[in-house]
This record gives sequence, C-alpha cells and structure tokens, in this order.
Amino acid sequence: MANDTILTDITNKGIAKVTLNRPDKHNAFDDAMIARLRDTFRELGANDAVRVVILASNGKNFSAGADLNWMQRMAEYDYEDNLRDAGALADMLKALHQMPQPTIARVQGAAYGGAVGLVSCCDMAVASEEASFCLSEVKIGLIPATISPYVIRAMGERQARRYCTTAERIDAATARDIGLVHEVTDADKLDQKLAELVGKLLLNGPLALRESKALVSDFAGRVISAGVIADSCERIARIRVSAEGQEGLGAFLEKREANWIVD
Repeated sequence: MANDTILTDITNKGIAKVTLNRPDKHNAFDDAMIARLRDTFRELGANDAVRVVILASNGKNFSAGADLNWMQRMAEYDYEDNLRDAGALADMLKALHQMPQPTIARVQGAAYGGAVGLVSCCDMAVASEEASFCLSEVKIGLIPATISPYVIRAMGERQARRYCTTAERIDAATARDIGLVHEVTDADKLDQKLAELVGKLLLNGPLALRESKALVSDFAGRVISAGVIADSCERIARIRVSAEGQEGLGAFLEKREANWIVD
C-alpha cells in the first residue's frame, strides 16, 4: 500500500529491503511502527529465501527517532506502562540484531535518538556524506537506555560515554571513525556503494553467511577456552559436510561458480 509506514520488498536474488515510509514525519516511529518492524524482522529472519536484509527509509532523513505524538502519550504513562512500552521497543531491536542474515543500514540525512539504535543493530551501515547522528535523549531529561547495548557494541564504551552524555551531533565522517558506520559516500552514490556491498555478500554461501554471523555473535568477548575451541571445531566440521559446504569446495576445486551465485 502506498500509505503504508513500513514497506517490504524481496527480490528474486533474496535481497530483502525494509523501508521506513513516513517521510512527512522524517520517519519518526511510534508504537505501531515498532510492532510492524518487529514482526517484519521476525518474518524475514525465518525466511530461508532471504540472503541479505537492507534497512532504509524514504525522504530526506533516515529517521528522527521517536514520534512527537507518541512521546506526548508516553508522558502520561505510569511506570508499568513505560516498562511495557520499553519492552516493545527492546523486542524490535532484538529481532533486528538477531536476524540470522547479514543486515545493512542505508542512512541518509538525520538519524537521531532511537534511529541510532536501528543503525547499531545492523551488521553494516552505509551513510551519505550529509548524514548525521545524535543520541539526543539527555537533552529532554531522558536516557538512550533500550538502544544502549547495541550502540555501545557499535561504537565502543569510551565513545558511547561521550556521545550518550553530550548529545552532540555526529557527522558522517566521525560516525565512520568511531565505528558506527562502515562506509561514507556522496549522496548520489549511496545506492551504488550499497549495491557493491550486497554484491560481495551474494557471492558467498547463504548458510555460511548465517553461520559466520552466528560465530561472531557467539564468540565475541568470550575467553578462548577449551570449550570455545571445541565448539569452533564442531562448527567447521559440520559445515564442511553440509550440502553447501560440499558444493562450495567442489566449485573451488573445479574452478567453477558455486550454485548459489545468481546472475
């Protein structure tokens, strides 16, 4: 539907694009949009035909964060209401962060407040040179609590200490320097850069992409114990004997393209 706040498209190559579609409101989100995004992320994550997920938005800005009308309603909530509301946002962010497929944020214009959380939940982020970011919550006496686990992982603890407390604007170059985004490019080349990144992902085995992402999530920050080493050995042994592993090894040895590469 043309007036839908969340648009979803899946190509025959397995590229899923989720688009925030409230450009007149700078793609600010409310509780209804959050629920839609949560359900969309869960559905795409369970779809084996989906190989890559792009999170994008229509209009001048990526997202202004929380919708003003939603914030006005929240101001009247009691503690229990706020707890349920925060839980709904947390569920949506978790669904995005835990998607088994690689995820990429396409960022143009402003990404403020909760939108920084959306970007941080994605595995990769590509931004235009005009993009800007801000953890603005403290300006109105609030804190970026629900998004903080993902923001801290994306930019690191020391950078998060600064930007969560100063609420200063982060330009695209700085966002790249601190690890919040991976690529910065001209606005008119944003889709080209995104396509290059997607193209690299589609050359790789779909199962291997999921398993590699899980590998990083499961092993990050853990002590390299005997259990971790044994787990890593089991994972490579399991994928070597899988149909995809056998196809990939065969294609490499026979100097041909693997069957998952689609023109």
